[in-house]
Amino acid sequence: MKAFKASLFGFGALMALTMMSCDPKTAPVELTASGLNPAKFDTVVNGDTVRLYTLKGDKGMEVCITNYGARIVSMMVPDKNDSLVDVVLGFDNIAQYMEKTTDYGSSVGRYANRINMGRFVLNGDTIQLKQNDKHDGRDHCLHGGGDTGWMNQIYKAEQIDDQTLKLTIVAEDGENGFPGTVTATTTYKIVNGNTIDITWEATTDKPTIINQTNHNYYNLSGDFEEPAGGLNQWLSVNADSFTVADDSYMPTGEIRAVEGTTMDLRTEHAIIDGLDREYDQVANANGGYDHNWCLNTKGDDTKVAATLYSPKTGIFMEMFTNEPGVQVYTGNFQGIQGEENVVRKHGKHYPQYISVCLESQKYPDSPNHPEWPSPVLNPGEKYYSHAAYKFSVK
Repeated sequence: MKAFKASLFGFGALMALTMMSCDPKTAPVELTASGLNPAKFDTVVNGDTVRLYTLKGDKGMEVCITNYGARIVSMMVPDKNDSLVDVVLGFDNIAQYMEKTTDYGSSVGRYANRINMGRFVLNGDTIQLKQNDKHDGRDHCLHGGGDTGWMNQIYKAEQIDDQTLKLTIVAEDGENGFPGTVTATTTYKIVNGNTIDITWEATTDKPTIINQTNHNYYNLSGDFEEPAGGLNQWLSVNADSFTVADDSYMPTGEIRAVEGTTMDLRTEHAIIDGLDREYDQVANANGGYDHNWCLNTKGDDTKVAATLYSPKTGIFMEMFTNEPGVQVYTGNFQGIQGEENVVRKHGKHYPQYISVCLESQKYPDSPNHPEWPSPVLNPGEKYYSHAAYKFSVK
């Protein structure tokens, strides 16, 4: 294996080093390759221990994960110069994750994305969920309830080996309005040296709905302060159509062809080059993408669902999933409305459009669209969802 050099963006100068305290009586602090201090993630909440876990691949990849929200905090991958680059956004301490509701890197549940007005019918019963997503008089359920959803809960962690971490949560019947006690696991594993493989599994004691995803915000350049830098990434999505959304980001029920529109991402190109901000769907989403694409892969997770590429670092990411859809979000609300003043990982301030999310999923509001792939989980069944993100250079 080649030796990896220090990276300007990946904090590689800190890699495998020991940072000595000014107090000689204090034990040295060993940082992760991404420059994180694991001690800054150590805490106890209501008797539950929170800490930082590190996965290492045999090709230099490092993934740091906290069991608070089962979230990825950093992801180091090699660039075209064999330097390690951190490619995901986040904070570098647990205090900020806990004091500020954020989906950075989290394992979202019980239902990722939106449900119209937080209401749906299941087996003849009308279910009312927590409403936490307000838009001009409309109030939807987003990401399972937001600050009281799974991304802000503590998972039980089991580090199986250097490449594998299994995280388990038990959600009670009636949590945020969702029926059924659900036991769910998120398993992160580095496979083939350069792929982060994610599986979600769940069981329930009552009929319910479930739709999990990972919410990493990717910037493959590693430069998290370049104005609108996320839009300079090259993106492709293997989809001929997408679900049209209204101005509250809720699907209308229409599935529209991408052909001839700014939503056509079938050919890889720089996002900024193909983004038409006058197009109604983009205009509704604050000048970027925040939409679900209907994948052509039809549940075949051996086929590429989407790709992301940074010409700056040469890092190329391929996404695979067994889910029917992928939500593409271009950080349209980052770096505005006070967000520009928040200090993030390693002292950075994130501007608008700095990253891209690629969230595997059932379509948004699927419980209210029986013609779409169903998110219903019944007792005796096992929910299984899979996504993998493979990194290489070109």
